[in-house]
Amino acid sequence: MVVLSAIYKTPEDAAAFDEHYQNVHTPLVKQVPGLKNMEVIRFSKMITPPTSAVSEQPYMQCNMYFDTMDTFKAAMASDENKAAGKDLMRFAGPLVTMCIGEVKS
Repeated sequence: MVVLSAIYKTPEDAAAFDEHYQNVHTPLVKQVPGLKNMEVIRFSKMITPPTSAVSEQPYMQCNMYFDTMDTFKAAMASDENKAAGKDLMRFAGPLVTMCIGEVKS
């Protein structure tokens, strides 16, 4: 299984961010073909070892799951994903970091 994770920094206006994320962005993402599951994690506390270079707690993470790399690639090329990507850059571009990985367990 392939996972696309979006990790968000804390927005200046969390209420406006949350409203847009829930009512505009999430419905766009859920239309992406091949998306098996989407989970959103809101972080409440960051625990780091004393030697960690991480200085800012992430605000939120969204994990989007796809069956295979081919399914993921097709999803990323879809018009639905392009619409979700445009929306993401418009409301959260400077706040988001994206990572692609494979679930191993």
